[in-house]
Amino acid sequence: MIAILVVVAGLRAWNVPVYALTPGEATPVAPLVKIQGVATDPHHDKIMLTDVFLQPLSALQWLAMHFQSHVQFVPANELIDPGVPADEFGPQGYLQMSDSKQAAEVAAFRALGWTTPSTKTGTIVSAVIAPSPARSAGIRVADDIVAVDATPVGDTCTLIRAIHAMAPGTTVRLTLARAVISSVGVISYKKPSVVTLKTAAAPRDLAAPACPGVSGPSHSWFGVSLEDGVTYQLPARVSINTSNIGGPSAGLAMTLTLIDQLTGGSLTGHQVVAATGTIDAQGHVGDVGGVAQKTVAVQRSGAKYFIVPQVEVTTARGVAEPGLKIIGVTTLAQALGELRAIGGAAPVPLTTPH
Repeated sequence: MIAILVVVAGLRAWNVPVYALTPGEATPVAPLVKIQGVATDPHHDKIMLTDVFLQPLSALQWLAMHFQSHVQFVPANELIDPGVPADEFGPQGYLQMSDSKQAAEVAAFRALGWTTPSTKTGTIVSAVIAPSPARSAGIRVADDIVAVDATPVGDTCTLIRAIHAMAPGTTVRLTLARAVISSVGVISYKKPSVVTLKTAAAPRDLAAPACPGVSGPSHSWFGVSLEDGVTYQLPARVSINTSNIGGPSAGLAMTLTLIDQLTGGSLTGHQVVAATGTIDAQGHVGDVGGVAQKTVAVQRSGAKYFIVPQVEVTTARGVAEPGLKIIGVTTLAQALGELRAIGGAAPVPLTTPH
């Protein structure tokens, strides 16, 4: 008996490099949304986002979950890029959600005819390798680099061009706005401050940057992945409360909800609809993970329609029970067309776009 207890205790303490994906919840988006500055429809359709539960596993949990249904085991290296520490997984998810909300707002207003001018704001850190000069300097996910030495950084390629030919060991002064990520995933920024670091020799397998004016592999490296920072001039102030939800997969659901609130009539024909899929500012719908588990969550919610990225239709239909129709799309325009096909109204904005 003592030996068995020791083995069980060991399995409970021994973490395996695997995460478990299990069905989460389907949540109506409308109660999470506030729009100020343009007319909105107080009668909201029920459009739901759906998520999954993701958890690291001990060996004992890994064994136990093999006896549960609707579980997908995902190796840690498929969730986190090589060299990126596990403590960045949560912040990366919140940054992806922040980007997704911004893209949903822009896509919704553009779909209704508004012009949304953009302004570049620097380059956002999307990952930090460990060990690396950036990690040692305390740079973190979502920090916004706005200058390198005396050169303002308008976008990622500006930063890459500034350091591309530097010799390893060069001292660099980065001006950055530190990101503050709250316990529920809200990102805010401090006033810019300066961080000093020394570049390291770029890894041999580092891909050559695809930036105008840059040729060949970089000489110097400080160990970050980057994305362009950008803001958009929107005709209204939009707030979407996504506390404790990370990742980009709610983009399509948020976009459809915004369009529903900005227009008259019923966008879904009074049907209960769930959606998953990334969205970009141009209205393209992208692939997401965990669609089988999300389909289970949607099934439990009582939704009649589930809109998914086209490439995930087979996966969703393999899990769906009778009564849940799976609809595949690749664009926002296609999703709106599919909603009209089930009785939804064509979206006409309540405030005239300009």
